[in-house]
Amino acid sequence: MIAVVYSGSKTAFWKIARDGKTIAECTMPGINPCFNDQKSILQFLNKKVTLVNHAESIRRIYAFAAGASSPERRQELADTLGLFFKNSKITVRDDLYGAAISACYHHNGIVGILGSGSNCAYFDGRNLEKNNFGLGYILGDEGSSNYLGKILLRGFIQKKMPLDIYQKFETRYSLDRPQILERIYKKPLAQQFLSSFFDFFLENRDHTYIQGIVNNAFEKYFSTYLLPVIRQHPDKQIHFVGIVAGNFQEELRTTAANYNLEITSITKEPIYNLLNYYSN
Repeated sequence: MIAVVYSGSKTAFWKIARDGKTIAECTMPGINPCFNDQKSILQFLNKKVTLVNHAESIRRIYAFAAGASSPERRQELADTLGLFFKNSKITVRDDLYGAAISACYHHNGIVGILGSGSNCAYFDGRNLEKNNFGLGYILGDEGSSNYLGKILLRGFIQKKMPLDIYQKFETRYSLDRPQILERIYKKPLAQQFLSSFFDFFLENRDHTYIQGIVNNAFEKYFSTYLLPVIRQHPDKQIHFVGIVAGNFQEELRTTAANYNLEITSITKEPIYNLLNYYSN
């Protein structure tokens, strides 16, 4: 029996399979080793009955997590998972590697993440080319759901959004400036808080103000992440992975077309392809 987990900073998706067939699945809060300590991760795991019931039977775990970009962070997460899955051999890689496997399998290509966070890299079919893009939600993550949330909150606090959207936001969340600033600067998991407003984008996706934020975010993503990689690796297929890319495919393809680029694939939830890959 194997388990595959793909985790952004907001949500971790689990699938458990036997003989290539899915027998169980669940979601839980993200398990980013930069933000979640061992105690909190074990608490998350122990709250999921699905994982508790199968913990002793799982023999291999393939985990892909945001924040697991260094050997130290990967080992830290592997050790934590090993305390719960005592009979498992555990492999941990970062979420960008998981996205690359999901989108490309053994082929090369340029892979972009637009999920709770954002990143981009060239994948040669085995390894990712190193870059300096992964700066997290404070210094980076342009185009991600937490970036969109940041722009939305700033517009709300500064009252620089149309009245109808302002009123919808106020009614939906009942937040004011002090509450927002306290939640971001004084409480933990600010990135998850920022990403939580992505539903508002989906609910109001036809509004010109929301469309403007999304389009501007994609422009920022292309100039910051994608175009520098393309200059190094021209004529390679371009793949995107993540909930933002998956839910705003038309807008993403339009942005690409503005640069005379074509996107080969967009995968909203990479966990399915990852399970297929490691099951076979």
